[in-house]
Amino acid sequence: MAIGSGIFLIVVGAILTFALNASVDAVNLGVVGWICMGAGVAAIAISLIVNAQRANTTHREVRDERAVRDDHRVDHTVER
Repeated sequence: MAIGSGIFLIVVGAILTFALNASVDAVNLGVVGWICMGAGVAAIAISLIVNAQRANTTHREVRDERAVRDDHRVDHTVER
């Protein structure tokens, strides 16, 4: 999911920086585009790092086994 979001931010940033010729008085769209592209690259890098760490984990199964001993067995033989 984060990789897709990162790609989306890169695409939106590239459109704002390179393809859009409109101008807004209060906002420089080129700078906003570069910020979006940087955030997209950071999102992809963080996502790849987190997924790599998740793949290196090990899981252990804890089993509780109790042995039944023959010490407590009662001998039911009858003598005649």
